[in-house]
Amino acid sequence: MCKISSEGPTIKVGVLGATGTVGQRFITLLANHPWFIIHALGASSRSAGKPYSKAANWKQSTPIPSIVRDTIVQECQPEHFKDCLIVFSGLDADGAFRSADLPVFSNAKNYRRDPHVPLVVPLVNTAHLVMIAQQQARHDPPLKKGFILTNANCATTGLVVPLRALEKAFGPVESCIVTTMQAISGAGYPGVPSLDIIDNVVPFISGEEEKLEWETLKILGNVVDGDNGLEAFDMRARQPLRVSASCNRVPVIDGHMMTVTVRFARRPPPSPQQVREALAAYTPDAPACPSAPVHAIFVHEEADRPQPRLDRYYQDGAGVSVGRVRQCPVLDVKFVVLANNVSIGAATSSIINAEVAVLKGIIH
Repeated sequence: MCKISSEGPTIKVGVLGATGTVGQRFITLLANHPWFIIHALGASSRSAGKPYSKAANWKQSTPIPSIVRDTIVQECQPEHFKDCLIVFSGLDADGAFRSADLPVFSNAKNYRRDPHVPLVVPLVNTAHLVMIAQQQARHDPPLKKGFILTNANCATTGLVVPLRALEKAFGPVESCIVTTMQAISGAGYPGVPSLDIIDNVVPFISGEEEKLEWETLKILGNVVDGDNGLEAFDMRARQPLRVSASCNRVPVIDGHMMTVTVRFARRPPPSPQQVREALAAYTPDAPACPSAPVHAIFVHEEADRPQPRLDRYYQDGAGVSVGRVRQCPVLDVKFVVLANNVSIGAATSSIINAEVAVLKGIIH
């Protein structure tokens, strides 16, 4: 098991896709982390061999951290990361690192559908980390340390946190209709062309609605005893929940906002005030981690909040904001959600997942 020192960072980590926007966010968050120290940076062959300050087209609002300015960027090959206990990845192809017996915390979409790879939003379902042992056992050859753990799509992350809080308090949600207003940073860099997004709303994001609908079921599902003593995700347990998503790109830099309407299986349903209280009281079933928010959900009482420009960096973007909780004349209750897509919707989730894995003794 890793030892966490009060004297400073002791766990060496690497970042794949370090010059991209997600990789830059990882570096920003890890630069002063109390446990993790950046040991290796990986990027394309075009960037390899250069100091990070020369290789990266830095797009963050803070300067490049001094700890990485002169770090030489490596190609994304496992041998350059063999001394790392954790690898954070913004790349689609990171299976070779798992095969090299390295733990990979991935922000990419490739392994999210894999039935043996946990899809974890750290404010919701860290219990799914039990699937890692099965993933290691099924690998050929079996792994001692390596695995892949993915975090969810940035819009899905904002949705499942309040849904989990409501199910914990009031039982299953039967139906959910969600309309997203997603920031341009969610498309990466250079992202959406300016002539497409300025003075405009684009009512289509390729693949996004499907991801939002099926990822929600996997995240809110249960892990049950399967065949041969191995755990499995019980997707059937989530069939009563139907999710209908409509996704839009809007001219906001950071912060995905969504309107959510739900119907509960239990009748009569909770009142809007009961929903407010349950959201504000929600505490994730996870150990306390240094990057986790103080409040998983902050409930706004103002009639016009949350707003991306005002609320996206509350708690360093690690929590979720909810407002306008009110009765719905068609279903039961409706509300507005705001989640920072580049923080809790991306790098912050991966970092908290790694912190949980350290505390649970999965990283060793």
